[in-house]
Amino acid sequence: MIPAPNPTVNTETRHLHDGVNRCPKCGSTDIQLRPSAGMLVCLFCRHEWAEALLAESVPDGDLTALTGTVVGSGAADIAADASAVVTLKCGGCGAEVVVNTAEQMGARCHWCRHVLTINEQIPNGAVPDAVLPFSITHDAAVATIKEFAGKRRTFADRTFLREFTPENVVGVYMPYMVIDANASADVAGTAEIQTGSHTRGSGDNKYTVYDADVYAVDRHVDFTVDDLTIEASSERAQMNTAVNTNNIINTILPFDTENAVQWNANYLSGFTSEKRDQNVAQTTPELENQLLAIARSQVEPSVGRYDRGVRWEWEGLQVHGTKWLAMYLPVWLYSYYHEKGGNSMVHYIAVNGRTGEVMGSVPVSQARLLAAALTTGTVIESIVIAILGATR
Repeated sequence: MIPAPNPTVNTETRHLHDGVNRCPKCGSTDIQLRPSAGMLVCLFCRHEWAEALLAESVPDGDLTALTGTVVGSGAADIAADASAVVTLKCGGCGAEVVVNTAEQMGARCHWCRHVLTINEQIPNGAVPDAVLPFSITHDAAVATIKEFAGKRRTFADRTFLREFTPENVVGVYMPYMVIDANASADVAGTAEIQTGSHTRGSGDNKYTVYDADVYAVDRHVDFTVDDLTIEASSERAQMNTAVNTNNIINTILPFDTENAVQWNANYLSGFTSEKRDQNVAQTTPELENQLLAIARSQVEPSVGRYDRGVRWEWEGLQVHGTKWLAMYLPVWLYSYYHEKGGNSMVHYIAVNGRTGEVMGSVPVSQARLLAAALTTGTVIESIVIAILGATR
């Protein structure tokens, strides 16, 4: 029997299409995001507007009633034969313009200079269900990164500090799956309550023996999760920490995904983006891992009486329903290639494009680290000598 297809939520922005999309006031196609206001602005007449919130067209509803696997049209499986190259017909002059969606979501017509954008969802992962616009400006991101690096200047490599280049702070829209889930979990294991303790042996062989009652424990929990974010890029999901520190992206979560808006390629003007290359099936294992972690935290308050701890030996997860939406989330990213002694690593500092949360990696000067260690050792040695001298 052929299984029924997953129900799909159509999230296409119906009033937009591929090609020329004009300012609703003056008709210009020169449009871009103004991060400080989170609004699209026409560069000709300065009119500002925004697309509708995705939540208005795709409401959460009662998550406890969520069943099956519901997928947004922008999160549908990527077709193996889908091309990244799209040819658009200019609505201004009729010329054909080629756009490589692996690199950009729009291009300017070489004849009439109109801007053409990709807004219709195509099965190559380039157009998501929604986008969360930048609200942190480039200047604010640069200041945040400078402050972050400045707090670590004591041991930071001096070349890194000298070569900091504000122009290399780049705004990137990262691809994520944003998931609602309705789930249940069961956990079982053993727990202990201490009943006493006593000391055995003497001298260097002295040790403490603890007496405890051992219990078999099990717990069941029903729970829902709203807007869980999981990376939808295989490059980000499988990070090689030996050569780069791009795992810092997850440390600047969460994003206010409830403020995501319906897709409009003009939100990407002036920024770069990474295309989604992971489908629902490929991100499901990570979803299950995170749901189990949430379940463990949910049952934690109920086992507080076991003062010797609980060891969970069996876990079971039942996912009753999920809803998947593909979304671009904003990150300001600074990268620095550092090579020392034949070893190289790319260091990253990332700023959440909505909240300003920052985290990153700074190359360390081994010489300054060694000098600090020697200085600390000398101070401790001096204190010990002074104490010994005072006790004689």
